[in-house]
Amino acid sequence: MRSRTFIGAVAVVAFAALGLQGCAVVDGSGEDPDTLRVMVASNTTFPKQYTAWQDRIGREFVRETGVRIQWETYASTQEEQTDIQTSVISGQGPDVYSLGTTFTPTAYSTGAFVRLTDADWEAVGGKDRFTPATLGISGPSSSEQIAVPLHSRPYMMAVNEKLLAAHGITTMPTTWDELTADAEATTGDGTYGLSIAYADGADPWKFIWGMSQNAGNTIVDGSHATVDGPAVQKAYDTYFDWVAEDHVVDPASVGWNDAQALAAFADGKAAFFPMTTVGALPTLAASKVADDYSFALLPTVPPGATERPSDGVEAASILSGDNLVVANYSSEAKQRLSFRFIELITRADEQERWFRTFGDFPTNQQAARTVADGDPKLATSLQAGTLSKPTAFNGAWGDIQLSLVDVVTQSIPGLKAGNVSQAALEQRLRSAQHDAEGSLARQKNGGL
Repeated sequence: MRSRTFIGAVAVVAFAALGLQGCAVVDGSGEDPDTLRVMVASNTTFPKQYTAWQDRIGREFVRETGVRIQWETYASTQEEQTDIQTSVISGQGPDVYSLGTTFTPTAYSTGAFVRLTDADWEAVGGKDRFTPATLGISGPSSSEQIAVPLHSRPYMMAVNEKLLAAHGITTMPTTWDELTADAEATTGDGTYGLSIAYADGADPWKFIWGMSQNAGNTIVDGSHATVDGPAVQKAYDTYFDWVAEDHVVDPASVGWNDAQALAAFADGKAAFFPMTTVGALPTLAASKVADDYSFALLPTVPPGATERPSDGVEAASILSGDNLVVANYSSEAKQRLSFRFIELITRADEQERWFRTFGDFPTNQQAARTVADGDPKLATSLQAGTLSKPTAFNGAWGDIQLSLVDVVTQSIPGLKAGNVSQAALEQRLRSAQHDAEGSLARQKNGGL
């Protein structure tokens, strides 16, 4: 019998220490045999299609099992972490969670989710159903895993080839400084060099992480953090200067989320849309730039350099996507149903259908080969996938990731006014460093 003990008091203390305040207890699905609770991210880019997908999967699951799905959603990484924390503390909540890959270490550190056995993997179609690279952040090792890959989203840039050609740009930038220079060259006459989502809850930290990795600062190394180092500060300076000093982005982008930044690029208003994925394909295919865009790798040489330093990491993308985890507070019957649900939505035909609707790259090997063979634009996504690097597999990473975004959030009033002072940035980085060290210490000491 699989143990249904949720987590020990130490882990509860650890999560409480992460700053959970005022969270309501979630009513568990309990032993109700007719309901499976599934927590997923909301989809603001394709909301109608997403609702239709949920309805169709729900009907199919009822047909196959007789059990209905109760869908629950989170709208941001902050909500994602809070929902996990709430369930950890209350010992009840959704049976299945879809998590961003970077939050898998946080989920793992709680002990709150099922450690996958060989039988569990067989129940979802076997490990060999999935592309090997997508298993890279399912757990700290190949024998200690909690997460089944659902979608893959290597990050890259969408490029308006027509705008670049009009300005004599024939090669893609490979350094962050070259990207800034190309953005300056293509800004004017109602268009901007870059389309950036400064107010997005997920995008900003990826720029900071990537530039820092390229410079040799992995941000987290074991139980130590370097959030306030010069490479990280240079990354923020570059990111903020695009709007405050270089003026290569629409000033309105200070308030944009990812969907708004994508819409601006799709409307032909920007030369580059960095930090996007194949999830943009449905929008771009029906846009003004449908015949004019391509994808390119993100730069991998840090700001201020013409080549990557010897300790720099060629991180073209985070190892990104969505994973599925099963709560171990659920009954054994619910856990079996959870694995049946996962098996359903990771089938080749379901993953191909999802790709055609939402653009996320399949983790199912058969489906990945099929969609890659059908569109030459996907070659860049495959290359970005091979150059992707995982974020630190540490339970503190989710908190650190949020701190990196919070530095941007706190800086938005300055960006709107046209300037983020160095003193303010340094203070915010010192605060983020202090928080990171605290989170790492709690993880190292088991939450005490």
